[in-house]
Amino acid sequence: MRISINIGGDVTGTPTPPSAVADQAVAAEEAGFPAAWTTHFMRGTDSFPVISVAGARTSTIDLGIGIVPTYPRHPYTMAHEAATVQSLIGGRLTLGIGVSHKPIMEGMLGFDFSAPAAHMREYLQVLGPLLRTGEVAHRGERFQVEAGFNIIGFSPVPIVIGALGPAMLKVAGELADGTVTWLAGPRGVAEHIAPTLSKAAADAGRPAPRIIVGLPVALSEDGALARAALDTAFARYPTLANYQQSLAREGAESVSDVCLWGPRDKVLGQLRELRDAGATELWPVPIDVPGDPDASVARTTEFLASLAPEF
Repeated sequence: MRISINIGGDVTGTPTPPSAVADQAVAAEEAGFPAAWTTHFMRGTDSFPVISVAGARTSTIDLGIGIVPTYPRHPYTMAHEAATVQSLIGGRLTLGIGVSHKPIMEGMLGFDFSAPAAHMREYLQVLGPLLRTGEVAHRGERFQVEAGFNIIGFSPVPIVIGALGPAMLKVAGELADGTVTWLAGPRGVAEHIAPTLSKAAADAGRPAPRIIVGLPVALSEDGALARAALDTAFARYPTLANYQQSLAREGAESVSDVCLWGPRDKVLGQLRELRDAGATELWPVPIDVPGDPDASVARTTEFLASLAPEF
């Protein structure tokens, strides 16, 4: 299981200036991480230009974006932008896309969110060929696209899907390179995500899929403080339907039940569980634990760097 690292603070509710996200990518490469991932929030920084700058300032670290919402961007526009970034950073980009959530896409932006999996399937039927070959010819229900681009230095862009439910996992296995999850623990990965995704990929004749697991991490000797910090920092997620279902599959009563926290030996055990469950990569989001002076983002990041690149 590859150990990557988070860059940027939107996922923890602490927005980071775009230039600082690029600084964090440089630090991640220097620390020995093989990859760094940044989030793409609707009301936050556009991650494509951030990754372009981060790529210009680094040379070896892979850079991932997760998750760019599909509805606001036509698949040609998404492909054109991603292909340009891929050329600029020398082929180190992985693009994560997803449908986001009904309150945002429908309530805030006015899109029809009645069939998200069907939307994603057709979206990938346009995006996938473009990011593999630079060309597509597609006539479907939602998109009619016959187009291409010629970007000097372009190389194929791997695509991973924000997928938790069975329908979206099936789409990811058939048409993408894997999935990137958030707040999915070892039980959900082993019993639901890995088998569903792997079967879909095998049935479609595709390679074994990537399973990138995004989880908060708090290295702390005080378990009660760590749990409280995690449940406070990520309190909004149990209010969203997708995460309610995911937490239910884990048998989790709170967000902290699926996070990585505690002393070093306990976190190492949790990492082994994830690896054995089928995770191919960990996207850890280190957090501070208020009240524990030794439980900081810096200390947790240093611990994770000691395990990189492979655990």
